[in-house]
Amino acid sequence: MTGAAIEAEGLGMKYRGRGGGWALRDCSFRLPAGRICALVGPNGAGKSTLLSLAAGFLRPAEGTVRVLGTTPGDARARMAFVAQDKPLYPQLTVTETLWAGAELNPATWDQDAAERIAEPLPGDARVRTLSGGQHTRLALALALGKRPELLLLDEPMADLDPLGRHQLMGALMAEAAERSTTIVMSSHILAELEGACDYLLLVDGGRVRLGGETDDLLTAHTLLTGPVRTLAPHTVVESRTTGRRLTALVRKEGPVDTATWETAQPSLEELLLAHLRSPEAPPLLTPSAAAGSRAAVSAA
Repeated sequence: MTGAAIEAEGLGMKYRGRGGGWALRDCSFRLPAGRICALVGPNGAGKSTLLSLAAGFLRPAEGTVRVLGTTPGDARARMAFVAQDKPLYPQLTVTETLWAGAELNPATWDQDAAERIAEPLPGDARVRTLSGGQHTRLALALALGKRPELLLLDEPMADLDPLGRHQLMGALMAEAAERSTTIVMSSHILAELEGACDYLLLVDGGRVRLGGETDDLLTAHTLLTGPVRTLAPHTVVESRTTGRRLTALVRKEGPVDTATWETAQPSLEELLLAHLRSPEAPPLLTPSAAAGSRAAVSAA
């Protein structure tokens, strides 16, 4: 696939109710098709709102969002969305739920794919009797059975045990490899995202603060340890002093003086936590993540 799976320009959405603030404001980014994207950020950052806007369940208060080259409504048949509450019909059995998925998506339905995900579940079990993890498995079976071009997942693994998360993550990776499906997955489990996702969107304060290829964003940053002294010309994301030693995560602005500084590559978790603890750090989008004519900051 080529082009953008999702592209937002100046996207804004307000919370409902009197005096509601902005869930998203001036949110602009581009997600290339065929990527496995981690959507991360603190609670209340706007992740669920962003996914709901992309899925077409909400209309923006300002700005635009395009999905698979068209409006979210027109793209709905080509994507699947698994929300946090994973709504399913409680009176249906597992078998009946998959039958309904086939009836609703006759042009694209893949019964074998759906059954592979739902295989551990008893076919005659009613949805209302399933545990949280089983409920998640069935919801993902419906989503993958649809064979979507774009799969939106809002905290999909939160109620699964470690083995279940590992198995379903493997199924998602296989789907992406076989069909070039674009997957956007919000999660708080940072360690699991590091080995699975090749693209990153960090949302905080209603805006995208980091966006682009995971490897490029990591390469743009360095952990420095050395004497307490100025870090110019590098952009400091976070620093701390212990005695006479300074440790800092910086965005490199030129070569690092290795005679002065010990250097290390940050992990994805270290990078994300540093940016979350330092909301004043300037945003960084790689060229592929910049929407439209919005200026991109190179991570080279």
